Amino acid sequence: MAESVESPWLVVCLCANWCNVCNEYQPAFEALAAQHPQWRFAWLDVEDDEEALGSLDVETFPSVLVGRAEEAIFWGPLLPQAGVLQRMLVNFGQSDGVALPAGDAAHGLLQRVRALLATRAA
Repeated sequence: MAESVESPWLVVCLCANWCNVCNEYQPAFEALAAQHPQWRFAWLDVEDDEEALGSLDVETFPSVLVGRAEEAIFWGPLLPQAGVLQRMLVNFGQSDGVALPAGDAAHGLLQRVRALLATRAA
């Protein structure tokens, strides 16, 4: 999936190519990206893009990372239903989202994912 526009908001789905649930969810995730052009969306394969994970181990698929600028707002498994992510994005957009605690590993993950996406765009 080609990443969408530059935005302070980033929505990343971390999946695996071998995961049937992920493969079924990807079209819905891409449809959400098309519906929210003001957000940046990215699809990362945990095996192909393992450098972005650092020491984090993704055990449940799909797992979603939502960040605003340098702050992680959400990190964790999500039901593979577009409506669940849709409601989450609407809520974050309306409330500007509350960052996860400062020591949460999701902040480092967000920085590594942003760096990976920047190298791909270069």
